[in-house]
Amino acid sequence: MHILKIIHGYPPNYNAGSEVYSQSIVDELKKTNKITVFTREENEYIPDFNFRKETKDEVDFVFVNMARGKDGYNHTIINKKFAELIQDIKPDVAHIGHLNHLSTGIIDELNNQNIPILFTLHDFWLMCPRGQFLQRNFDGKSLYNLCDKQDDSKCAESCYKMYQSGIDSIKDGKHWEKWVNQRMSITKEVINKVELFHAPSKYLMNRFINDFAVPKEKIFYLDYGFPTHYLKPETHLESDTFTFGYIGTHIAAKGINLLIEAFKGLKGNAKLKIFGRELGQNTKALKILTSECANPVEFCGEYINHNLAKDVFSNIHAIVVPSIWGENSPLVIHEAQSCHIPVITADFGGMKEYVQHNVNGLLFKHRDVESIRESLQFAVNNPLKMKSLGEKGYLYSENGEIPNIIEHCQELYRKYNYLIESKNAEAI
Repeated sequence: MHILKIIHGYPPNYNAGSEVYSQSIVDELKKTNKITVFTREENEYIPDFNFRKETKDEVDFVFVNMARGKDGYNHTIINKKFAELIQDIKPDVAHIGHLNHLSTGIIDELNNQNIPILFTLHDFWLMCPRGQFLQRNFDGKSLYNLCDKQDDSKCAESCYKMYQSGIDSIKDGKHWEKWVNQRMSITKEVINKVELFHAPSKYLMNRFINDFAVPKEKIFYLDYGFPTHYLKPETHLESDTFTFGYIGTHIAAKGINLLIEAFKGLKGNAKLKIFGRELGQNTKALKILTSECANPVEFCGEYINHNLAKDVFSNIHAIVVPSIWGENSPLVIHEAQSCHIPVITADFGGMKEYVQHNVNGLLFKHRDVESIRESLQFAVNNPLKMKSLGEKGYLYSENGEIPNIIEHCQELYRKYNYLIESKNAEAI
């Protein structure tokens, strides 16, 4: 089978959850299938929409240059070149992971050439122009308010005001309201153009069914799969200093600043280790925040996923996932559970779906610094209890193990076959 994997970024250039997951399934599926990955790169020294091909580790890659198209969602040039690409390589099925930084029009080109589509939903990008229901609030006061529902005028006022001139607010507002309306009309049409949607959390699945009118028969729940061979428990950290870990990108949506604020007021021996690729001024600002912490905070830099157990989890007692948006199904929660590390996270979204309070971790009130601090303090005061919570691991399997990438890809393969057979039957 020739599988076309479409994702808006791919490791090592991009290492967030959807990209790492994409690499995991590609590495497994390529053992018995031909794989082509269509993804983006950002090279400011060549023209936008340039296509570049490369073969690496038995996988064919096609990179489209998107150095300047931050908020674009449909690009005629990409659509045309993509149509020529699939006409040339003739994939049997397309597995889309994200279209941000790419183009929604590639779905039409897949439809035109009768290629079935499975679409994995990693966030809310189809139903929210910014993907996370997290407002920009360009007013000098509010910071990243949660949004409960998409509305064109609210999007224009709360998320796209930063692009307005400030001269004629009414005219500018109407322009962006129209822009959002057109954008949402196009992404809503995707529902009818995709044969099957995959949701890695029930929370995300239900949001798309209830708030975006995806038919129940067109969407299925399947948790992420993981290459568990490198996610085995290492020697537990032996130290009287309770060490917390944050693992991920240094962006505002991840709520690292709230974690640091909560960490400031801890009593007793504690340490915070922050892992992840440093992002210029973002990381610098976080480091300034830590100057008021009585207990040490260490920035540990980027990690290699295959060395997570040894380099990260063997050096901490618990991880904290403080995201201020409704995370879908964070990979890091599963990875920690696989290594018997307890998770402290918010009682919101897909985060609370995989962590039960006082069962395999702790839950705090979403976006609440004091509640985070209370959870951290409990951990410092009760290290043996935290260790026992970590031993519970993943709650949705008999042995506490997270889903294996092999079995996960076997299920994906069954879905691919079903889509191909259904498409062939329609053609008869």
